[in-house]
Amino acid sequence: MINIQMVDLSSQLKNIRKEVDQAIANVLDTTAFIKGKDVQEFTNELSQWNNSQHTIGVANGTDGLQIAMMALGLKPGDEVIVPVFTYVATAEVIALLQLKPVFIDVEPDTFNIDVSQLDQILTNRTKAIVPVHLFGQVSNMDSINEFAEKNNLYVIEDVAQAIGSEYKGKKAGNIGHIGVTSFFPSKNLGCFGDGGAIFTNNDELAENIKMIANHGQKVKYYHDVIGVNSRLDTVQAAILRVKLKELDSYIGRRQNAAKFYDQSLSVVDWIETPARFEDSTHVFHQYTIKVKNGKRDNLKEYLQDKGIPSMIYYPVPLHLQKAYSGLAEKGDFPVSEQLCDEVLSLPMHTELDKNQLEYICSTLKSFE
Repeated sequence: MINIQMVDLSSQLKNIRKEVDQAIANVLDTTAFIKGKDVQEFTNELSQWNNSQHTIGVANGTDGLQIAMMALGLKPGDEVIVPVFTYVATAEVIALLQLKPVFIDVEPDTFNIDVSQLDQILTNRTKAIVPVHLFGQVSNMDSINEFAEKNNLYVIEDVAQAIGSEYKGKKAGNIGHIGVTSFFPSKNLGCFGDGGAIFTNNDELAENIKMIANHGQKVKYYHDVIGVNSRLDTVQAAILRVKLKELDSYIGRRQNAAKFYDQSLSVVDWIETPARFEDSTHVFHQYTIKVKNGKRDNLKEYLQDKGIPSMIYYPVPLHLQKAYSGLAEKGDFPVSEQLCDEVLSLPMHTELDKNQLEYICSTLKSFE
């Protein structure tokens, strides 16, 4: 049986092992494990690659979202709009800061915020929108930014799944006031542990973000604001410097795998392949199909029996999670609720080869 991984980090590492080992060895030689030179060099290189004026490394993407909201001065009781079909971290930091998450449904094809619903949920407490560029494709940022400007709102892009995607020629993370990404190992640009970064093109915001992430201090032992301790460590930064050089190639490989899936699965009438938003490129953190015959769970089990992993992102929308009960009711977000019953993500990573893709697709076609 062909060996197929949902994410094949082991094979990816083999191709860059020498460079990664040397990068780690260099850090060990310096013993500068916190705030070593690789951190600044990586954030500078990522800024250049992503066309961002400022990139601030943090401990993880969730910290990045929290720090972004703190830097914008959001206060307890302020409302933040967030899609209900996404990973919990986006809503989690809103609740932790005693802000109020205000859920919004998503589009049935792109899985991103349905901008037509923004007017319906706007109140005088609304302060920010967090568009999550889900699975690797940018949300409708023109409409989101126009709405935000009209109503004096902040826009925080969640770029954890979409680093490198472009919206009308602009890299994701540069289109709102702040962008936040994660370097979790399975991400398109992933480290060997936890890590994250915050992007902004606003000098004042950048200084505030740096200060908050560093215990609220600009000068050591002088604390101007309440901050947190959130740092990208030097070893992870050194690894990311190696992988950043490969990122364009990694994105291209994912896009080629997606094309293969598209072409092969287009003849299967009960599968809906990922839609493309014409204003955005897609970097395919996930390749997520919709299974239209009501047999998604049976298909997942069938694939597993054939040695093909798959994942359901996400099985329960945020408003039906116990932690967020009381904010909405079942039926309030019908698109997201239906997606949770239909979506299935297929293996997607940089090392997928033709034999693996052919086996996955032929197995899918054999399911009845």
